[in-house]
Amino acid sequence: MTTTVLFVLLFACLLIGMPIALALGFSSIVTILLFSSDSLASIALKLFETLSAHYTLLAIPFFILSSQFLSTGGVAKRMIRFAVAAVGHIRGGLAMASVLACMLFAAVSGSSPATVAAIGSIVIAGMVKSGYPKTFAAGVITNAGTLGILIPPSIVMLVYAAATEVSAARMFMAGFIPGIMMGLILMIAIYIVARIKQMPAQPWPGLREALSAGFSASGGLLLIIIVLGSIYGGIASPTEAAAVSAVYAYLVAVIGYRDMGPLKGIPWRQPGEGAGAMLWRNSYQVVLALPRSLRHPEVRKVVMDGARVSLMLLFIIANAMLFAHVLTTERIPHEIAETIVAWGLAPWVFLIVVNILLLIAGNFMEPSAILLIMAPILFPIATQLGIDPIHLGIIMVVNMEIGMLTPPVGLNLFVTAGITGESIGWVIRAVLPWMLLLLGFLMLITYIPQISLFLPEYLDQLQGYR
Repeated sequence: MTTTVLFVLLFACLLIGMPIALALGFSSIVTILLFSSDSLASIALKLFETLSAHYTLLAIPFFILSSQFLSTGGVAKRMIRFAVAAVGHIRGGLAMASVLACMLFAAVSGSSPATVAAIGSIVIAGMVKSGYPKTFAAGVITNAGTLGILIPPSIVMLVYAAATEVSAARMFMAGFIPGIMMGLILMIAIYIVARIKQMPAQPWPGLREALSAGFSASGGLLLIIIVLGSIYGGIASPTEAAAVSAVYAYLVAVIGYRDMGPLKGIPWRQPGEGAGAMLWRNSYQVVLALPRSLRHPEVRKVVMDGARVSLMLLFIIANAMLFAHVLTTERIPHEIAETIVAWGLAPWVFLIVVNILLLIAGNFMEPSAILLIMAPILFPIATQLGIDPIHLGIIMVVNMEIGMLTPPVGLNLFVTAGITGESIGWVIRAVLPWMLLLLGFLMLITYIPQISLFLPEYLDQLQGYR
């Protein structure tokens, strides 16, 4: 009876258009009041505990703030320039460079819509001007943008780690090889299509331009090394690395690249200026600019935007955690697990059911909400069937990638529609051929677990030898 009331209320709220966070909270609170002895005060305490008890969740607002600084600043432009210099001279190279830029930006943002917005707003128009079909450009970028939640650091992986209490660092390690693999699959497909359709190639810019572009993009690329290197090296936890990334992204945008704040537009070196004078002038400017930058309208807007996105996501997480608390209290996941195990399902059959269930859910709900609802249910079943929790997590993340491309809630579709000025239907038709690659990739990830588990297990062995 409790299970029926809980899920009927949840789906009824979703069908009438209630926001997912409110639907989760309302169904949970009504169920607690009807079938539990808990008071309203205990419900409020539980909402507070769900966020304060999960240290990993503190990384989310820091990564979001870091992404906001990098998206607003010129990091995306510099990464695109570096990617074009690296692979632009190959047939279809501008599209391949766009995928590489998405991979690089994904590694510093952790967000799929942010990756599409930052990279797509620049490269889609550039690809069309260079002779690529508009549908081709939009389809490539919309799909490549999904790498934002697969290549670490990923906000969605942090949510899964909080929901199942697995190691966030191991999740990041597990996503590294699949993320690079998916990017390479897209690039190979682009090359094949480009050869067939005789798409243009950029002229080789020369070694000087390649080195210059690499140096220009080094401010953003160094963040990848700082975050992932500190986590994989055991120097910092994901939350500590996220805090460092937010401060670093702020310094890069305001002081390094000077794309916002009081130093915006002021070059590092004036014409005819000596090295000593340049060092003295810039040191003086930075000392004066740092305290002023915190009050600068552009910086304050970035912080406010990051706070708004963080509050929205954390509010969903808090209500989803309350929903998961009701599930756990009523032993719903355990009963479902015992029932499925009693059916004698083979692990590979269970994984098919998981993929179908998640692909359907991805059409209607935001990735974080899906993980927080489904992970507590699927986790104990997978454990009893001998499926590695990290492997299950990567399977769920790849399903969430596909969910970003499917209507009516596919966020990447709306971002691309806004960039191109086209309808959602047009974007869906552009995305569909490339989404088939993602579905094939999902099958590889599902049934070849070592793609996900090789790196975590290898690093565990290295630590065991020490």
